[in-house]
Amino acid sequence: MSFDSPFNSNLNNIDFSVYKVGIVRSLWNANITDILLSSCINQLKSNGIKSSNLITKNVPGSMELVHATNILLSNDDVDGVITLGCIIKGETDHDKYIATAVANGLVSVSLKYNKPVIFGVLTTNTMSQALDRCGGKHGNKGAESADTLLSILDFS
Repeated sequence: MSFDSPFNSNLNNIDFSVYKVGIVRSLWNANITDILLSSCINQLKSNGIKSSNLITKNVPGSMELVHATNILLSNDDVDGVITLGCIIKGETDHDKYIATAVANGLVSVSLKYNKPVIFGVLTTNTMSQALDRCGGKHGNKGAESADTLLSILDFS
């Protein structure tokens, strides 16, 4: 089941051109995160975020999203950050440890800087499930992450 954001229709009357947005993307499972990144950027631009106000950084894996987001918020004048990654279950519980650490770390960074940090990290059992969530039958989590950030920026 896909999530139909209640915020989508409310975003049309807001001037987002003044906001500066960071996107930190994991290169692990790049076939998935490439799609998430592209759809995220397209959604931000279609809502008025200027290309010149987008800062995109790549990190090796999802675990590094926390540190990179912390650096981005400490060094750049960004209004919020979207993190994109894809953690797929393997034979061990390694995925759970990574997902939990990343989620907790990103919440801490968000609170530290009092700026929104969006968790656009897929946590799936299979590659097929991940594909379903980046433009397949379960929507596109890259675009949804962009909508989430925009709704929170409007809230601020």
